[in-house]
Amino acid sequence: MKFLIIAQDLRHTGTSEGIVSRSFIANLRDIYPQAIIDVFYIKSHDSHDCNELLGADSIVEYTIPRKIPLVTKWLNKVYWRLFNESLRERYIQNLYKKKIATIDYKAYNHVFIRSSGLEYETLLACNNLPILKQAIINFHDPYPNFWDTGSNIKLSNLELFRLKRIKAVVEQAKVCISPSTYLSRDLTVLYGSNKVFKTLPHQFNKTAFNFEQVKHVREKQKPCCIMYHGTLQLGRDMDTVLDAYVDCINKDFNIKNNSEFVLRLKSNQYSRLKAKYEAVSNIIILEANDFSSSYIEQSQHSNILIILENNSGYSNILPGKIPVAAATGCQILNICPKESETRHITINETCIATSTNKSEIATQLEALIKLQLDHAPAILAYGDYFSVDQFKSSIQDILN
Repeated sequence: MKFLIIAQDLRHTGTSEGIVSRSFIANLRDIYPQAIIDVFYIKSHDSHDCNELLGADSIVEYTIPRKIPLVTKWLNKVYWRLFNESLRERYIQNLYKKKIATIDYKAYNHVFIRSSGLEYETLLACNNLPILKQAIINFHDPYPNFWDTGSNIKLSNLELFRLKRIKAVVEQAKVCISPSTYLSRDLTVLYGSNKVFKTLPHQFNKTAFNFEQVKHVREKQKPCCIMYHGTLQLGRDMDTVLDAYVDCINKDFNIKNNSEFVLRLKSNQYSRLKAKYEAVSNIIILEANDFSSSYIEQSQHSNILIILENNSGYSNILPGKIPVAAATGCQILNICPKESETRHITINETCIATSTNKSEIATQLEALIKLQLDHAPAILAYGDYFSVDQFKSSIQDILN
């Protein structure tokens, strides 16, 4: 069996798509050890990504320049207003299209095309290319971005034109997949597709990453260490979570003496939060770490990991950090909307709280901290949802 993977982001530095795309390839190798797996890596960044760790038979790399010609920029100022199409986007997509068009896709039994970022260049570039009819295309998030539940983008004619373009891609593709059952359902409806989107959850495979050169790892200072690593974009409200934790330590002297809440943030809210909670010695706010160091810090020096989603009433995405957190073996507390993919896959109510409900977050935090202080084993939030066996089952369903 021969697989071709077209990927746009295989960075090992901790980008969400880099983590899950690398893990996808590594897991595919695990379940098909005798298969030929070739990777066509078409990226827009210069980086060395340790791709020798992926287990692929071959990896061909191309870097697409992001610089837009001046004449295209000037024409686009008028063009998008008249025709509801961005010449800038089309220019970049055409660069991708020229590279993808050179692939001998007929040499493969299965072709996967993975999306990345906000502009979905790899998928949109395949519009009207014959490879698309043989391709299994992956949507990591809703596209266009207006339909992302955490987005504040307004509906415009540009967004509607993007919707029309991606709908054409969906109609030509062999199979469409997403990492979330909620997202698969929503995209099937959004694109008016007669293809039911299938679901392949995000993965995390440690063998696809190099953990030998970790640095700046903070060891925990108290018996129970709660951690959050990540960004605070797309409606994530960390204030409510931290205020709930403050309620816990003010209520229980034992929790105050024996717990700490450590945040590593890559966010423009870093300085504001650090100033707001400066007087609370149990809350430690640090700058973000590199991915390898972050994973070691979370897996070896924390007891409870926080998964934080937006504070709207609905979320159809599966955060890429969830399989990473699950792999640490730590206790997990999901803080998410009442209706969400995260809640859907969480099998124990102790591991979940509603993102807008401070008292509920405080109650769940208090219960989990006490369990950790009593040396109770971690409650598995997701069961075997991210196991290799489940991945194999999902892949077989998609291929058949």
